[in-house]
Amino acid sequence: MSSILALARSRVLFLRPLKADTRRWMSVRPEEAANPSRRKKVTIQHLQQMRRAGVPITMLTAYDYPTGRACEAHGVDITLVGDSLAQVCLGYDSTTRLTLDEMIHHCRAVSRGSKSPLLVGDMPFGSYHASIDDAVRNAIRMVREGGVEAVKMEASWEGAETVRKLSAIGIPVMGHVGLMPQRHTFFSGYRVQGKTADCALEIVQGALALQEAGAFAIVLEAIPRLLGSYITKQLDIPTIGIGAGAQTDGQVLVWDDVMSTWGGHKAKFVRQFGNVKGEVETAVKSFSHAIRDRSFPNDSESYAMPEEEWMKFLELAEKEGLRGDASVPVRG
Repeated sequence: MSSILALARSRVLFLRPLKADTRRWMSVRPEEAANPSRRKKVTIQHLQQMRRAGVPITMLTAYDYPTGRACEAHGVDITLVGDSLAQVCLGYDSTTRLTLDEMIHHCRAVSRGSKSPLLVGDMPFGSYHASIDDAVRNAIRMVREGGVEAVKMEASWEGAETVRKLSAIGIPVMGHVGLMPQRHTFFSGYRVQGKTADCALEIVQGALALQEAGAFAIVLEAIPRLLGSYITKQLDIPTIGIGAGAQTDGQVLVWDDVMSTWGGHKAKFVRQFGNVKGEVETAVKSFSHAIRDRSFPNDSESYAMPEEEWMKFLELAEKEGLRGDASVPVRG
């Protein structure tokens, strides 16, 4: 009976809320409140001001709370929840496999960490192609459920009416011309676009159509640098380049390319700014080795128990008929 009562008491204690000073012993604790010195919120108007002032706009992809926090903390102007998460996070072979629900899940996580940058989410393949009404419903979900402030669409002139409708109901749209990864099969791979006069003209016309429809900015991907500069001068809205030369209004790269954590193909326009992959590999190997040679955890990484309490415990355990090794050392 005593053991039953003791078990009942222990469960009651277990169910009590944790005291504030107890949280510091948790391996994963609630994060401290956000820094009160958070920088000023980036808005579409702010991006236009940067463009007019000739200040380059920084855009970086993020896929979860930690990467969103990094964009928040280190001066990124636009945080993009890119559909590249299909490959770098979920292991799909292309962005066309990503579902709207998966995208919303990641947008929601990033939105908790990225507060100051403008938060843009990619519209996944198939979420805006069937009809304008379909695009509106899905874009609303991105904003309401995902927490994004704007959406990005891979579209040329054929997407102008969708952009117009979304803009009319107050959902800002970032366009995307040049190489469109969602159409990689149609393009026979991830090829540079706009290398012929006809193709270059089509890209320019598509960008102008998106601007006229109300897009607030346009991504230019994998096009000749001269064409990137030309389009930037033709438009009145910011251009964000990724493989479009240095004369666009801003630049964007994929997080895993910047951090060198992506083991797949490295595009010509990618520059790696850190060897995170190498650090991760070293850390995982060291972790596994330390466990196997029993050097982890050491005494400083373990919790102590007063010797008198340990001896009292052994007496209680013996009374309850439990068997144990009384020779276990007591570490103070």
